[in-house]
Amino acid sequence: LFMNEHFGGNGRVCNTCHVDGGKAKGKLPNGQPLPSLRNAAAIFPHIRGRDHKLVTLPDQIESCIQGGLQGTPPEYGSEDLNSLVSYITSLSQGKKINMGGKPR
Repeated sequence: LFMNEHFGGNGRVCNTCHVDGGKAKGKLPNGQPLPSLRNAAAIFPHIRGRDHKLVTLPDQIESCIQGGLQGTPPEYGSEDLNSLVSYITSLSQGKKINMGGKPR
């Protein structure tokens, strides 16, 4: 899913911006740098500063699919969303939990 699925969007996949399977620093289509996803699961959930909303890892994945891929995210609790959460969580193995921390 991370490497091949565009979720009906603009043809981009997760790996388009989060290169090397999310293991390396990437960049948005506008050139803005993105941190790797190596500690992504360890920093969620967090409170988003601009509206003080609690954001979970599945919420963030859905936001990326809607925004960056301009696609339709999988249903909450679906096998596809759970698979993406599991994959991103695997990248954080061995990292300390740091809810509200910064991506690296």
